[in-house]
Amino acid sequence: MATQPELEHPNKAFGWAARDTSGLLTPFNFSRRDTGEKDVAFKVLFCGICHSDLHMVKNEWGTTIYPIVPGHEVAGVVTKVGSKVEKFKVGDRVGVGCLVDSCRKCQSCADDLENYCSSLTLTYAAKHSDGTITYGGYSDSMVADERFVISIPDNLPLDSAAPLLCAGITVYSPLKYYGLDKPGLNIGVVGLGGLGHMAVKFAKALGANVTVISTSPNKKTEAIEHLGADSFLISRDQEQLQAATGTLDGIIDTVSAIHPLLPLLSLLKSHGKLVMVGAPEKPLDLPIFPLILGRKLLGGSMIGGLKETQEMIDFAAKHGIKPDIEVIPIDYVNTALERVLKADVKYRFVIDIGNTLKASS
Repeated sequence: MATQPELEHPNKAFGWAARDTSGLLTPFNFSRRDTGEKDVAFKVLFCGICHSDLHMVKNEWGTTIYPIVPGHEVAGVVTKVGSKVEKFKVGDRVGVGCLVDSCRKCQSCADDLENYCSSLTLTYAAKHSDGTITYGGYSDSMVADERFVISIPDNLPLDSAAPLLCAGITVYSPLKYYGLDKPGLNIGVVGLGGLGHMAVKFAKALGANVTVISTSPNKKTEAIEHLGADSFLISRDQEQLQAATGTLDGIIDTVSAIHPLLPLLSLLKSHGKLVMVGAPEKPLDLPIFPLILGRKLLGGSMIGGLKETQEMIDFAAKHGIKPDIEVIPIDYVNTALERVLKADVKYRFVIDIGNTLKASS
């Protein structure tokens, strides 16, 4: 496992970090870089817990640099801005999502798709351009270039805004890019977790008829009565699947576990699109004939660029779209991660950094 080099920057910060593959988080003192001329410094008030945080603290993807301070769904209030910052001022409500830098020279960056830059810098456990390692939002403060900071509208609570910066944009972006944002389309959502419940909310706000596809029959009431889905399919019920064959224009698949694609492809109309946003640890079997015979498309999507992320946040504020969250104190974070592993949350944990981090130090 890699070990982080000693930092020389003087700005003291405090957070919770994992130091080895046990994934156990404990209090951790570290330093943030100086606020540069294009940087925004802000006090972290809330940070969402993403399933990828769990993978990273245990080094399950083999890329972790210890000690690691997780968190890429970060919301707070600006405390300082650099001399050349144009978009923000002290006191503004802001957020940072999954990335804090990119090369800014490639075609992806020119197209406002920094998330597809081959040299992007992730919000935590990544090497920054100055050689230091990035630390995430399970901490009391952050510093980021203004290009990678999102403005949060006043009518959107900061605790609700935090998960939108990952879970929200992860499902909003493919709905827009793949043309699944047209009113009247029939859209399927596979999985009803942190990503899935946001996909239902955004698809409904865009005017779609939404079908939730799940292995859990007990989620039907929740999907329809609480989240507003129009119908519900049990993915292991062959009769239900047969009856729904060829009825969907598109499907957003949020499941990160191994699962069959053939039943999902069968639900699509000709020219339908199955978009993967979940990240299974092992390859899935891909049946080719359903793609060929129906000219169907299998695609993927990863978060969104900064311009689109701001668009998503503004859309959510305008339409009253908020994730279902469970707000927790920082000293509950290890238990919360265990519950994330068991999918025991409806539907996103958010750490109350502002009120509980200092008390835990």
